[in-house]
Amino acid sequence: MTLSQILTPQIQKAVQALFDVTLEKVEFQVTRREFEGDITMVIFPLLKVIKSNPAELGSKIGQYLVDNTSEVQAFNVVSGFLNIVIADAYYLDFFGKIKNNEQYGFVTPKEGEKAIMVEYSSPNTNKPLHLGHVRNNLLGFAVAEILKASGKKVYKTQIINDRGIHICKSMIAWQKFGQDQTPETTGLKGDKLVGNFYVTFDKEYKNQINDLMAQGKTEEEAKKQAPIIIEAQEMLRKWEAGDAEVVALWKKMNQWVYDGFAVTYKNLGVNFDKEYYESNTYLLGKEVVQFGLEKGIFEKDPDGSVWIDLTADGLDRKIVLRSDGTAVYMTQDIGTAIQRVKDFPDVGGMVYTVGNEQDYHFKVLFLILKKLGFDWAESLYHLSYGMVELPTGKMKSREGTVVDADELMEEMTATAKAISEELGKLDGYTDAEKAELYKVIGLGALKYFMLKVDPKKGMMFNPEETVDFAGNTGPFIQYTYARIQSILRKADFDLSGTTITVLHEKEKELLKQVELYPEIIQNAAANHSPALIANYTYDLVKEYNSFYQTVSILGEEDLDKKVFRVQLSKKVGETIKSAFGLLGISVPERM
Repeated sequence: MTLSQILTPQIQKAVQALFDVTLEKVEFQVTRREFEGDITMVIFPLLKVIKSNPAELGSKIGQYLVDNTSEVQAFNVVSGFLNIVIADAYYLDFFGKIKNNEQYGFVTPKEGEKAIMVEYSSPNTNKPLHLGHVRNNLLGFAVAEILKASGKKVYKTQIINDRGIHICKSMIAWQKFGQDQTPETTGLKGDKLVGNFYVTFDKEYKNQINDLMAQGKTEEEAKKQAPIIIEAQEMLRKWEAGDAEVVALWKKMNQWVYDGFAVTYKNLGVNFDKEYYESNTYLLGKEVVQFGLEKGIFEKDPDGSVWIDLTADGLDRKIVLRSDGTAVYMTQDIGTAIQRVKDFPDVGGMVYTVGNEQDYHFKVLFLILKKLGFDWAESLYHLSYGMVELPTGKMKSREGTVVDADELMEEMTATAKAISEELGKLDGYTDAEKAELYKVIGLGALKYFMLKVDPKKGMMFNPEETVDFAGNTGPFIQYTYARIQSILRKADFDLSGTTITVLHEKEKELLKQVELYPEIIQNAAANHSPALIANYTYDLVKEYNSFYQTVSILGEEDLDKKVFRVQLSKKVGETIKSAFGLLGISVPERM
């Protein structure tokens, strides 16, 4: 039970006893640092129902709490704010309850509660994963872990876009220019090899357009008449018709990509419970169109195309089936959502981790599913995130100007190595231990930098800024964790018990920060925001470092105080590790 939950009924009792008024809601906020107090009640809303001045009102409630509530030790009133000082005994009792709880902050899912499916990654099979995919994967994975910690059952999924003209472009280029290259013969990861041919296609396509324009064609005509694009379109038609040779090549090249993706996912530390493939789902949803027509939700135009009119809902008219009977992306997404609930009947909601350029698409999708009458459609959420840009500008896959995810992770590890060697604190490490540490620091820096920013905001990514051992960075937090582990290794005395009754101001501040953790998890889950966890962890670490610099820990002469401070350090370390675990970030035992 949080402090606000403990104090709310006590304050309601006070207001009832003192003023004969029933108070429905009590508004709290964090006490400002310049005032004494651990939690602050906002008095102003009470003035609407009680005729008094704020100072007198606050003083009466404060005195009542001191006289009648064991947790409250003192109070002060500043303007319309009642700053409440909580007794040390409350924090010591709280610490006693949580210090040995390894699952502190986590809630066990209730039996029979509906699960949530979180979709993320969902790449195309014509190129390797890049910087934008990294943000997507890290956000989706972290949100899934946070939802789990908050008490939800979670399934992680992705839908791989493995069909369409984009993969045919890579296939045509491989046939024309590939000379039977494979990942084995080139030493390249399969996704990189296929991505290279996508870039090759684009170069050849541009050359052919320029040649045709030189012959007098307009740019529009040249784009349509370039032989290589006609070949790619013909290959797509053959694939859709089930041509054995085309399908065999498609399967071979896609498998190269899947194998490449698997390596990247492993290195990035993300995983999935179920994978869907667009080649299997692109026909899903067509039967739902018929159902929608019968219910009067969809309407058929004279040319045979099927639409839904959402103008009354502030949106527009949206096509769900073309006149030739082929599905559009919207139809496919409708069908895939329905299929997922068939596959996982306990799913009661879904989170789609997709960039903000798709905001409108998901508004339409969610509204259609609601109109079709699916109860779970009320619990759909688009985890919309801003784009990642580089100091050099936007990335373009066709031109090969993307930041490759694998190369980015390697660069982060190399940067961590350079900085760590410069600091020179790795005496006694084996080469293998050093390599692992560089990877943990580099990936920690990357993930933290990506996740500390609110998902809705775009971001500028500069690798050099992320690997810093000071400030709001992953390595700074990891270093504090390692410092705590060093203290624990040196604590060669019995840590089982302590009888302290009075807290140092810094101990109390640190306990207040630890106490917030369960509430932060719930808020982060409700807001689908890993940034809340990231920035909470930074605040906790700042508070710990202030404590570390102010009080003596292992040098403390009073054994009870020394034991308590080591116990408190241990719990802070566990909380850092737990919070970083939700973000998919590892912490090193030594740094």
